[in-house]
Amino acid sequence: MPILNRIAEFHRDLTAWRRDIHAHPETAFEEKRTSDFVAARLAEFGIEVHRGLAGTGVVGTLRGARPGRRAIAIRADMDALDVPERNHFEHRSTHQGKMHACGHDGHTTMLLGAARYLAETRNFAGTVHFVFQPAEENEAGGRVMVEQGLFQQFPVEAVYGMHNWPGLAAGKFAVRPGPLLAAADIFEITVRGKGAHGAMPHTGIDPVVVAAQITLAFQTIVSRNTHPLDGAVVSVTQVHGGDTFNVIPEEVVLRGTARSFKPEVQDMIETNMRRIAEGIAGSMGASLSWRYERRYPPTVNSSTETEIAAAAAAEIVGGQNLVRDFTPSMGSEDFAFMLQAKPGCYILIGNGDASSSLHNPHYDFNDEILPLGASYWSRLVERVLG
Repeated sequence: MPILNRIAEFHRDLTAWRRDIHAHPETAFEEKRTSDFVAARLAEFGIEVHRGLAGTGVVGTLRGARPGRRAIAIRADMDALDVPERNHFEHRSTHQGKMHACGHDGHTTMLLGAARYLAETRNFAGTVHFVFQPAEENEAGGRVMVEQGLFQQFPVEAVYGMHNWPGLAAGKFAVRPGPLLAAADIFEITVRGKGAHGAMPHTGIDPVVVAAQITLAFQTIVSRNTHPLDGAVVSVTQVHGGDTFNVIPEEVVLRGTARSFKPEVQDMIETNMRRIAEGIAGSMGASLSWRYERRYPPTVNSSTETEIAAAAAAEIVGGQNLVRDFTPSMGSEDFAFMLQAKPGCYILIGNGDASSSLHNPHYDFNDEILPLGASYWSRLVERVLG
């Protein structure tokens, strides 16, 4: 792969770091060992280390060899998932029930690789802040860092992020302006009926039937209420109710997620979900309680910074290996909160084989792309702050 020679020289170190992090996964806001590991490496490189934002967050600050007032931030996430690992290689998870199933171990390592290279060369003017963020999965550590003053303590003109993408060939990047990843909302609906003997349903109000009708009706929100060119998803992912074969329960709980790209579509989904759920429950004599949370906004790349990121990626892999027409994904990312605060760009780096997708218990980050990602980060900093 077309990577920077110096970064290629310490590829073995990158691989060792990544596998060490993979073997010791830590979930949201518990990334103490990972945070210590990152801070120690940054200090070894001679980079100024700041700790404490969002609890386990780390920010490394590096100034170039030439003076300059401009500053940017480049960010990696550090947390793992509550997924039991099914791999059997030597660096598999040593923490039961937890694993790096999304590649954040690789993201952290690629940013550390760039920090090492840039600390050695300092071939730029101004300041770069290396942001190592906790709790990307579910708990919005990116929002917490922003709310706790990330960009007040470390003023920047733009912020950049990157994620690996299984199924996109190693040696390729993908990027586009505008929405790249969807907004992520969650919902919880408790349907309350009247318990009864399973053989005598006429004596009760069956919340299982009500919940089933609601689940099916939710599918009309996208198919019959959303413009065909507006992407949206409504998925009921959990159904909980009942304890035994012959008892109709008092209540059933439905949980799930809704995804969209536009605020007006997000509003429409929430309004219609509530209308449908309350209408069906009322028509069948049941009641319900309702909770709907807008967890992550859509990840929206600004045009100028997208072109900057694209140029840096093309410099590394060539324009023919840069995918500019990538179809936006219904996945979500709390980097969106940083992009709401500052202009910037989120880019995807090919992880190769798609047989083990993200959040899969057999997933593993491709160590061959570590120097490629580190090279991209380094060229981006040198390009923006050159």
